[in-house]
Amino acid sequence: MSDLDLPKLIRESLDQKQYQEEHWEGTFQQYLDLVQQDPLIVRTAHQRLYDMVLSHGQDEIEVDKEKVPRYRFFSDPLEDGRDGVFGLERSLHNLMAMFKAAAHGFGPERRVLLLHGPVGSSKSTIVRLLKKGLEAYSRGKAGAMYTFSWKIDGEVIPSPMNEEPLLLLPKDVRAKLLASLQKKVRTSYKLRSDFDLSPVSRFYLEMLLQRHGGDYQKVLEHVVVRRLLISEKDRVGIGTFMPKDEKNQDSTELTGDINYRRIAELGTDSDPRAFNFDGEFCVANRGIIEFIEVLKLDVAFLYDLLTASQEHKIKPKKFAQTDIDEVILGHTNEPEYNRLQSNELMEAFRDRTIKIDIPYNLRLANEVKIYEKDFGRKQVPGKHIAPHTLEIAAMWAILTRLEEPKKANLSLLQKLKLYNGKSLPGYTRDNIRELRDEAHREGLGGISPRYIQDKISNVLVRDLPCINPFMVMNELEEGLDHHSLISDPETKKRYKDLLIVVREEYEEIIKNEVQRAISADEEAIARLCGNYIDNVKAYTQNEKVKNPYTGRDEEPDERLMRSIEEKINIPDSRKDDFRREIMNYIGALAVEGRTFHYKTNERLHRALELKLFEDQKDSIKLTSLVSTVVDKDTQEKIEVVKGRLMRDFGYDEISATDVLNYVASIFARGDTKGE
Repeated sequence: MSDLDLPKLIRESLDQKQYQEEHWEGTFQQYLDLVQQDPLIVRTAHQRLYDMVLSHGQDEIEVDKEKVPRYRFFSDPLEDGRDGVFGLERSLHNLMAMFKAAAHGFGPERRVLLLHGPVGSSKSTIVRLLKKGLEAYSRGKAGAMYTFSWKIDGEVIPSPMNEEPLLLLPKDVRAKLLASLQKKVRTSYKLRSDFDLSPVSRFYLEMLLQRHGGDYQKVLEHVVVRRLLISEKDRVGIGTFMPKDEKNQDSTELTGDINYRRIAELGTDSDPRAFNFDGEFCVANRGIIEFIEVLKLDVAFLYDLLTASQEHKIKPKKFAQTDIDEVILGHTNEPEYNRLQSNELMEAFRDRTIKIDIPYNLRLANEVKIYEKDFGRKQVPGKHIAPHTLEIAAMWAILTRLEEPKKANLSLLQKLKLYNGKSLPGYTRDNIRELRDEAHREGLGGISPRYIQDKISNVLVRDLPCINPFMVMNELEEGLDHHSLISDPETKKRYKDLLIVVREEYEEIIKNEVQRAISADEEAIARLCGNYIDNVKAYTQNEKVKNPYTGRDEEPDERLMRSIEEKINIPDSRKDDFRREIMNYIGALAVEGRTFHYKTNERLHRALELKLFEDQKDSIKLTSLVSTVVDKDTQEKIEVVKGRLMRDFGYDEISATDVLNYVASIFARGDTKGE
């Protein structure tokens, strides 16, 4: 017998109070009391969606000298970042501006919001986030919403389109109620409920008015108001429509179809009770409808879409136009959108869509986050991903998306670094904005994150304890020959050339890290720094330096100073300026009561590291790694360097050994250029 107490586990997992709140039922009068306490219950779909995103809060960040809000909702707080999107702050701000205008009734609520961008640019993810967010919001107190059922002759008949209960009131009564509710809310938008009941609800309302001689109070006694929970799985408040083969799809999928079994009972197909209001437009009422690859739809469907967006109405078979209240979102790739632009017959559709570009990410740090989400330590246990593996893959992906800079002295890799926030001599943030402005199509082409994810996955499934950037780069290159979306030989060649650029950059990165690991003796750097500063001080003040060994005063050691300065490319003509700059820096720190440390000056720190590396590399004999015989003393020193790579840079035993061997082969062939 199992010791598992199933009833107890179920009790602990269910919040009974929340369950009761989510399944609240009451009279129409009780519902009016709820509305008086919280008038936001009666919000439209656009207002509710806008408030839902804002309910998660926002931060203000700066993108190219322009302050842009970052909406925390799009980081996916609901599922710990699983569907979080990165680097799309500008696009998401544009989308939220449309939601805000729609909430205020300024026009976008009567348009199809069309997310446009290349494959894999997060269009579907954004819609999925909005659907998921609306589901969760409807379960909380702030997002509570209600619908009703009819109770007639012992039978309970749910509203087929989950309508707002206030629609049961006559229009003049409803208008007065909304006016009084508006005074209680602090929102900048206006509460609206200018929709009509569905044919089924209108049928029952008229039937009950006749039965009770026009007594509205008695009619409302037949109404049971209940909490409405949005759920995509249950087809409540969320609809999804995607193109299929023309022969297997018709407009009834959007608006519903006749229930032939009920016709036999009712005797006519024009009775609203003989119609199933279960098309995607109907189930999405009060929420969101998503049109996947919307521009691949047949023209007949687009006409339904036009009426639904512009008039908030749909036309079921044999019934008058029926009101809907929902956010209409579509997404499409560029080839389909270009066809739309060139098709004169689609002018009406173009006029009723608002295009929001969702480009690929162009910032390296954000692209790396996309891959860390899938291939972080939690997601890939027991497999070590060497440092820079994801970064190098992300770097190549972004290089394929960038347009060549028009400035002759700027490389594509430097442009990537500028976009990523790195400062380069001669370039300001204003220049970065200019670079963006001159490249209008940047981010709308190139390699998608999906391709990178697929290739990293291919490497990960190999029977290896550790994967490194070279493995991933080789996989990326081999995959290009079979890439279904890249048929142009010139494009393939360009992408392969960019892999060479990325490979060279990776070599520089690991050479730098090995150099730092070799020269990571802080005491030795501090001694070298002290010696340099003593000589620079004497030089700038025309003094002599006391030799600590002989005790004699000597001229400043020009050879020592230049051997350090040359490491960071300070020309002989600029040495005096650099030395005065260092002394001024030390003096400024002293005025502030702070002590100078070599780590506070990045350029000097790098120069000292490279000088120490040069002094020590021969004693460590790194190049001996490429030979078969390594003496014990050298091996011990190499083990120390390997330990520093593991401690300071995140390598494991295998990847540290691989990197040391590779860098040793670079030095063996005489390529010892520092960064």
